[in-house]
Amino acid sequence: MATTDRELLLGRIWIDPARCGGRPCIRGHRIWVSLVLDLLASGATPPEILAEYPGLEEEDIRACLAYASEMARERFVDLPLEAL
Repeated sequence: MATTDRELLLGRIWIDPARCGGRPCIRGHRIWVSLVLDLLASGATPPEILAEYPGLEEEDIRACLAYASEMARERFVDLPLEAL
């Protein structure tokens, strides 16, 4: 995956200290990245997740995986704070 593709995916993730306890969420939703990752880890398929959360897009799921990949490298993921 090219750097620009990864950056575009990571742009779908946001952190707002005033929402969801400051947990990383999918931009425009209050759906935690960790929820999507937990669903995938428990065996849910992307189509099943999209059916359960119809506001999401396949790229949102890929964004959660890209975020997890960055965190697994123990690197700081610089995400902008959501403006109120």
